[in-house]
Amino acid sequence: MNGEQAAFGALLRDLRLSASLTIEGLAEASGVSVRGIGDLERGRRAAPQRRTVAALADGLGLAEVERERLLTAARAGRSPGYSPVGVRSFPRGIDDFVGRTRELERLAAFAGQAAARHGSDGRDDQGRSTDRSAFEGAGSPGDCGSPAGPGAPAASPVVVAVSGPPGTGKTTLALRAAREFAEQFPDGQLVVDLRGMDNDPPEPAELLLGVLKALQVADRELAKAGPQGHPGLYRQLLADRRCLLVLDNARDEAQVRPLLPGSGAGMVLVTSRRMLTGLESVHRLPLGELDAQDAAAFLTALVGTERATADPAALADVARRCGHLPLALRVAGNWLATRTGWTVRRLADRLAVEERRLDALAAGDVRVAAAFDLSYRQLTPAAARLFRRLALIPGPDAGAACAAQLTGQQLFDAEDTLEELVETGLLGADRDRYRLHDLLRLFARARLEAEESAEDTAPARAALHRWLLETAIVAGRWFEPEHGAPPADWQGMVDLSSADKARQWLQAEGVNWLAALRTAAVAGEHATVVEVAEALHWFSDQWIFWGHWPEVFGTAAHSARAMGDALVEATQLNYHAWALLLCEGRPRDSLVRSAQALEAAERAGDPVQQAWSHNYTAWAHRLLGETQQAVDATGESARLFETAGDMHGTLQAMSGYGIILLEAGRTEEALASDLRTLAFLEEAGDRLEPHIAEMGRLNLHSGLGRGYAALGRWEESVAHAQTSVDVARANDNAAMVSRCLVHLGDALAAVGRTTQARKAFADCVALGPGADPERVAHARQRLADLSAR
Repeated sequence: MNGEQAAFGALLRDLRLSASLTIEGLAEASGVSVRGIGDLERGRRAAPQRRTVAALADGLGLAEVERERLLTAARAGRSPGYSPVGVRSFPRGIDDFVGRTRELERLAAFAGQAAARHGSDGRDDQGRSTDRSAFEGAGSPGDCGSPAGPGAPAASPVVVAVSGPPGTGKTTLALRAAREFAEQFPDGQLVVDLRGMDNDPPEPAELLLGVLKALQVADRELAKAGPQGHPGLYRQLLADRRCLLVLDNARDEAQVRPLLPGSGAGMVLVTSRRMLTGLESVHRLPLGELDAQDAAAFLTALVGTERATADPAALADVARRCGHLPLALRVAGNWLATRTGWTVRRLADRLAVEERRLDALAAGDVRVAAAFDLSYRQLTPAAARLFRRLALIPGPDAGAACAAQLTGQQLFDAEDTLEELVETGLLGADRDRYRLHDLLRLFARARLEAEESAEDTAPARAALHRWLLETAIVAGRWFEPEHGAPPADWQGMVDLSSADKARQWLQAEGVNWLAALRTAAVAGEHATVVEVAEALHWFSDQWIFWGHWPEVFGTAAHSARAMGDALVEATQLNYHAWALLLCEGRPRDSLVRSAQALEAAERAGDPVQQAWSHNYTAWAHRLLGETQQAVDATGESARLFETAGDMHGTLQAMSGYGIILLEAGRTEEALASDLRTLAFLEEAGDRLEPHIAEMGRLNLHSGLGRGYAALGRWEESVAHAQTSVDVARANDNAAMVSRCLVHLGDALAAVGRTTQARKAFADCVALGPGADPERVAHARQRLADLSAR
């Protein structure tokens, strides 16, 4: 206890007794709470501010000399460097803190809320009420009620739960925030390690007693209150003070709840690997890995600017192989800092070997794997099993149905288990997708190899791959002519009740079913590979720039050849020719494939696949500027489609012919051709598959817009370009939307509608990864040109 603080309390008590007032009487006369006066007299709380001293002096009826004496004692108690309750207890700090700017800004805002509550909760910093009636009937120090008494507008402390996976720097962030905001909490700052990862963490009662002692509550008062009175005393002390309390490393809600003050103008930061979902009335601040820039800055701070800038690519590789996880970055940085003979590249290469990466991320007694293991050991058996098996998923994330295949659980049971992993911080979640951090994936793989045999995991992996491919076939057939919705007897774990839902699943699980397809190809499951590719043929138009269609159809062509079926081989070769043309812009290579497809189709005696090979041949010649060859091939394609009665193919050939004419400069002929094709499309009606008809309509309006633009008929050009954009958007086809928006923007700019043109180009740029990258680049350039005018 500070001597000046004790002197003020003793003086106040003497003056009160001299005035023949009880504490209750002085509280009523001054408006300062019974508890506030009692704590001041005992020297257990800080000397009050001037306005509180003035209220006490008024209540005591002091003459000028005694009033000045009381003010002098109060000023002495508030001398610089004095901590009212003697609490500013921080562990050793970390000086190389980097990043977390947004998180610190949010915490600063929360601290500001706490300060605002201090000024608006009906009490000043010494508990003096702005409402005299608020202090009537105040209880004893052990009373669990509000220190302001019945009817007072008691403020609640600001509570923030900082959660995140192991190694994300939760404690570091909390300590940095506590230091930055210390001056806003003059009655003390205290950090309590809840040791939540211990096998036998301390009970709340033990932790609460430790806080009371840190707040300098006398042993005599603790004994008088007894264990049953400690919670009330704890709440009273924190309610009456502006304290910042950091509850670090919480195990669960049950450990935290008894330590949360019920009222007051303080702030509580709780850190935990768990999300602590059960806590009520708390702000939540989830932490993840650092971004690439902050991760590089963190490493630079540890290894020095000279070494970092000598090989920035190596530094970026180290950061990436650490998953931008603060703990892993610190270990890697400390390793380099203590091995001055190592280059950054040497460590990057060491971390490149996935099987050894976790072992390499160890420095002294700090091991990344050990931090993960603490959380893993607290999982239920079902959650631990699923966590291990998530390492079998080839992609970065997965849906619940995908995870269910690994354990044989029902969907709802799998979702519950996944959410347990999310709650413990071992799994990330974004909407209905679940993701393991890169290093946690390696840890899960290591646990899988250590705890399960190949005889257990091989069937799980096979079941997952089989389910992925079976579901991909059903989803893809939504877009195939004569298929559509899944058969009535199909029992699946995902909702494929509409084409939109089928498309969403195929795109979300794309990396995973592609990996399953690769495995099937290596295993010689050629019929399965071909069936998947065939089912996804028309769907590929919906996701043109995914980046993997040449591989899908090239793999299927190889499998078809292995099967010895000429018609299947011709079909898959044609699909591969399309992918090389549209997805990768390789017309010469496509010509080779379409020629191979024609040869196989002739061997099979199939006119439809012969027609498609001519169609792709024409397309390639058009891209190469070889107009006459393109016209000849298109004519042959149209003849064969018509002979075979293939309306979908006929629509493609007619549409392609218009494009050839347009790009050859034969604009009037191109417009006439497109209008004839549009009439054919409308006349065909429901004989055409809806999404194929829509794709044809989109291309025709796009061609008409470009044709009218070439003739300078801009209003007609804008109208058709806008229609093509509307059709593409209705079909949720980002690749085609990007192409149509560029044409629309150019037409709008040409007629002087600059604001609308800018919007069209900006919309194109904002489409994301599904857009045509060439069109996005064009849109960016046009935006720059328009801004420069």
